[in-house]
Amino acid sequence: MLNISHNKITQYIDVTSFKSGREIFSKQYHKRFRKFLLFFTLFLIIILFLPWTQNIQSKGNVTTLQPSQRPQTLQSQIPGRIEEWYVKEGDLVKKGDTILRISEIKSDYFDSKLADRTDNQLQAKSSSVIAYKNKVKALESQIIALQKERKLKLAQAKNKQIQALLKVTSDSINLEAIKIKSNIAKTQFERTVSLQKEGLKAVKDVEEKRAKLQETNAKLISLQNKLLTAKNNATNAELQISTLKATYSDKIAKAQSNLFTAQSNAFNGEAQVSKLETSLANYKKRSSLLYVTAPQDGYINKAIKSGIGETFKEGEHLVRIMPANYELAVEMYVRPIDLPLIHIGEKVRVQFDGWPAIIFSGWPNVSYGTYGAKIIAIENFISDNGMYRVLLAPNENTEKWPKAIRVGSGARTIALLENVPIWFELWRQINSFPPNFYQPANKKTTTNKKK
Repeated sequence: MLNISHNKITQYIDVTSFKSGREIFSKQYHKRFRKFLLFFTLFLIIILFLPWTQNIQSKGNVTTLQPSQRPQTLQSQIPGRIEEWYVKEGDLVKKGDTILRISEIKSDYFDSKLADRTDNQLQAKSSSVIAYKNKVKALESQIIALQKERKLKLAQAKNKQIQALLKVTSDSINLEAIKIKSNIAKTQFERTVSLQKEGLKAVKDVEEKRAKLQETNAKLISLQNKLLTAKNNATNAELQISTLKATYSDKIAKAQSNLFTAQSNAFNGEAQVSKLETSLANYKKRSSLLYVTAPQDGYINKAIKSGIGETFKEGEHLVRIMPANYELAVEMYVRPIDLPLIHIGEKVRVQFDGWPAIIFSGWPNVSYGTYGAKIIAIENFISDNGMYRVLLAPNENTEKWPKAIRVGSGARTIALLENVPIWFELWRQINSFPPNFYQPANKKTTTNKKK
């Protein structure tokens, strides 16, 4: 009955006279329902005041703590051709183990004895450098000897010049003496001639004075000739000094030119030796690069270039390797709005893909299947996906992470923040407000101390 009309059917019919009416209207269902609603309301009110841990949830993946422990690919520094594989996928290799052998594909390095021939060239050029250095020493000794010889020759020539000058002085004095004697002889001759005319002197006396005058004049002419010869010798001595200086300067300059040429050849040889040493080192290093070795202990994951005879360029990926020893970590990404709430050292709960878990994000203590972690690094620049990367490490004070976890598997993270009542969290979620600005306890203590 819909009871649309204001006329009640109960005014005309007693419904309790019927069996079904007695079953329904004799029991007070509404009283039990009221009690249920009362207790349920009280229960909800109590729940609203229970503590709720604010959190930031994110998805991430398992990685390693150290960059050197992450999966890596091996490349070749030189282009080549695959000749032989020494491992297969899944093998465990030790550091330094040979993974594959390659061969050269450039014609400049086809010669198998290229390093030996370069070494021979290096030895020959080194000997040439030594010979030039010996020549330099010999020329330096020759220059020193020429300088000493020039010094002695010049001293000898200067002595001869001094002797010539002294000879000129001596002849000049003798010439002046003869001139005086010649004048005296002339005067005596003229006096004797006058006296002979007067009859006071004999003709014999005149003839003696004339002979003496002639003898004096002859000595005068002889001494004049000697003086000229002495002057000529002095001039020759001076000319000899100039000649010696020019001669030895030319010899020394020629020796110095040869010295500079030898030094230049020695320096050029040293430069060529240095180039050959570099080439030899490069050839030896290139020969060692024909074998690709394991940089650390690890497992061969995948051979990217697998065929025998397959060629590749330098820097091209050849094989992928996973380090055998590593420390697990989890990287998660948070929104820029949540980044100020994340701090290094804060606790995070992690749920790994493949491990069953019952998660109560606001009640981490009653969650099942989650593992403890702590924040160890926060990226300072935004990632390509528009969020910030945060790195997590296992928390030593909680349960250990499962050993069967593999790098690259997925993970769900819950960063724990401040404890608030459930009603506050519901109010925040309804209004789309961010979590409370959270500061860890140690930072608060530090701030108070500074104040």
